[in-house]
Order: sequence, then structure tokens, then C-alpha cells
Amino acid sequence: MVQRLKSRQQFQAVMAGALVAKTPHFALHRVALDAAHEGRALFPVTDVWLGVLLPKRWARRAVTRNAIRRQIYEAAREKAPQLPQAALVVRLRTEFSRKQFVSATSDALKRAVRAELNHLLDRVAPKVPVAQVPSPCAPISPERSHAV
Repeated sequence: MVQRLKSRQQFQAVMAGALVAKTPHFALHRVALDAAHEGRALFPVTDVWLGVLLPKRWARRAVTRNAIRRQIYEAAREKAPQLPQAALVVRLRTEFSRKQFVSATSDALKRAVRAELNHLLDRVAPKVPVAQVPSPCAPISPERSHAV
């Protein structure tokens, strides 16, 4: 499950943390869950915490900001099992072209946003080691070399 950042202190703590990934339109900030404010834990539940910053400067229309926000939360919900247990903030860092995406709720905009978000979130997901599969060209052991 993904917890949402709610307080100003939570957002400030995450934004002060490391910038861990960028795409052409988004930036992702991350901080460990052990952050505290005035002796109180900012993130009381060990889970994935997510916040969204969509400045009006980069998405003027509220309908655009809401559509992007919904895409961010849905993409994070789908990828929650692969995401690290940390506090994350997804920040819009440049606008989506209004000439290319005329409608704020167009399927083209939603697909573009989702593709970038998937790429962004994949970059912070811990890498799962690939199982060791023997190569078809593996050298033959000395015991088996006489049988050939």
C-alpha cells in the first residue's frame, strides 16, 4: 500500500533528500523513513510514502494537474511492491506541450505521462538478481570430458 505525504514537514524533508531520478518532465526525490521533526517521526508507518508536486507554472489548468496527479498515484500503486520503503516525491519539472497535447484529459497525454512515470519508478525499484541459468556453451567438467 502507498501512504500519501500530507504535512509540509514531510514534503520539506523529502525535498531536502536526494534527487534519485529524472525524466524529461519529472524528477523524483527520496529520503529514508527515519526522518523526524520535533522529536516525532515524520513517517510513522514503514511503507512507501508518496507525495506529488505539480506547480501551476508547468501545468496551468487544474484539469491537467488533476489528470497528471491521478496518473502518478495510480502508477505508484501498481509498482508499490517493487518500490523501496522510503518517502518519495514526484515533481513536475517542465510542462507538457499544449500544442502536442491539446486536451488536458486526452489519452495521448495520459499515455505519455504513464510511460515517463513507469520509467522513473523503475529506476528506483531495487534490482532483482537474475537467476543463474547455465549457458549452453558452458565448459564441460573434467569428469564428463572423457565420456564424450
